[in-house]
Amino acid sequence: VPVVRTEGINAMSPDKNVLLKIKDLRIEGYADEKWIEIVHGVDLTLHRGEVMGLIGESGAGKSTIGLAAMGFARDGCRISAGSIEFDGMELTTTPESDLRALRGSRIAYVAQSAAASFNPAHKIIDQHTEAPIHYRIKKRTEAQEDAMELYERLRLPNPGEIGFRYPHQVSGGQLQRAMTAMAMACRPDLIIFDEPTTALDVTTQIEVLAAIRDIVDQFNTAAIYITHDLAVVAQMADTIKVLLKGDEVEEAPTAEMLQNPKEDYTKSLWAVRSFKRDQKARPGGDALPVVSVQDIDAAYGDTKVLENVSFDVYAGMTVAVVGESGSGKSTTARCITGLLPPTKGQIQFKGETLPPSYHNRTKDQLRQAQMIYQMADTALNPKVKICEIIGRPAQFYGGLKGTALKNRIDELLDLIELEPAKYYHRYPPELSGGQKQRIGIARALAAEPTFIICDEVTSALDQLVAEGILKLLDRLQQELGLAYMFITHDLATVRSIADEVVVMQKGTVVEQGPKEEMFTPPHHPYTDLLLSSVPEMDPNWLTTLLEERGVDNVGEAANV
Repeated sequence: VPVVRTEGINAMSPDKNVLLKIKDLRIEGYADEKWIEIVHGVDLTLHRGEVMGLIGESGAGKSTIGLAAMGFARDGCRISAGSIEFDGMELTTTPESDLRALRGSRIAYVAQSAAASFNPAHKIIDQHTEAPIHYRIKKRTEAQEDAMELYERLRLPNPGEIGFRYPHQVSGGQLQRAMTAMAMACRPDLIIFDEPTTALDVTTQIEVLAAIRDIVDQFNTAAIYITHDLAVVAQMADTIKVLLKGDEVEEAPTAEMLQNPKEDYTKSLWAVRSFKRDQKARPGGDALPVVSVQDIDAAYGDTKVLENVSFDVYAGMTVAVVGESGSGKSTTARCITGLLPPTKGQIQFKGETLPPSYHNRTKDQLRQAQMIYQMADTALNPKVKICEIIGRPAQFYGGLKGTALKNRIDELLDLIELEPAKYYHRYPPELSGGQKQRIGIARALAAEPTFIICDEVTSALDQLVAEGILKLLDRLQQELGLAYMFITHDLATVRSIADEVVVMQKGTVVEQGPKEEMFTPPHHPYTDLLLSSVPEMDPNWLTTLLEERGVDNVGEAANV
């Protein structure tokens, strides 16, 4: 299939450096048996080599506009009016066959959820090389060699071997980097990055951000960078556009936007993450922890992944477990829930030793410990209505039926700030990423547990919604005496909600203690690395950090 080329067609435009020009874009979504406008006349101009950041809360239209830049509308949506001109081509009138030739070759997309985007039945490198081979840009051997080079640039472990694994055989952070590499395979003119570092820890995030900047600079690639993390967009974007409910709020160069936002809504984004609850101390006397992890080891096959992991979680308290991708955070959670039986050590619940496997645990033991998963896209069945997703644990554990069950579902939807009448009969694909994650939270609460494992529960949420969720979790903890294990790579979240912190690296606990002690020097060297890697609201922060770590230019970040 030949690649669509448009040499000379740029002469139609007065500015030959303009790659993408969107004018009065209007997009409609189908809901309640009618079409409703969800993007209201947005304009966007992007030059070659320029990065534009799109920010705003969940449901603002960021991803919808990003997909429209490819001439694409997701299921249940349609481009109803406006112009989308890519390199002189009007995408709203271009035949679908020509659009398919553009996508993947000249326009690439990096999705938020890598786990939901890869085909689980094919090896990573086969999916990477599919586009350059299909578009006759590279032969298979050359495409595989280029893939390994990109894997190394993006700091994937064993770059010569990791591509020959299946998606489920690598961590979420590693899979996200593999998808970023795959988008770069054809060296496109435009890349839409839709929350590409959401699943990454802070140390890995720096490497990926640096590599993305290097690719953009080296190949003069334009990019739309969609994110809810203002500190991240400050490092990546030349210009920032703020969106709210499908409307453009304001647009300005990054430095100007950070220093002098004009609109009240933008100022409110800059002021978020003010929530910080008081730190609680461990109860004295003979109080038993709700969950006690005691010297556990774990393995996947012959590969040991946890060694001598120990910590306690008390009622009404939150223990934050932090560490980079592959450090063993989620694996520890799997051991606690019985999904991965430990090979050594034991898990105790209120002083009672739990059977290693969930198969041997009682119904009440299963109810007491619930988990909220990181990837809502893969954790929710797309073919099951929201009311059934939330209602099933309430019915299974609580025996609720009929009116009592419906009232409980309505109550849970109210708790997560989703209107029951509006969302009761919807399906997960009809929700935004943030809304889907909130459904996951409601599903865990439906079982009325004593202990909840929160696995990156705010990573998919914009900062305004994330703060609301943290406040909600805190209120529920105070009212119900819940114990939380909070897995996160967001140290701002740790500062907001944690009582104690456990730092993990390569399957072991390297440091743990009360939050204030953990954030007060001196730190363990690895803890210090994590703390110094948290992005700041300064456009020069990433460049300065790389220089401090001995990197002469952004392109060398992958070698650090």
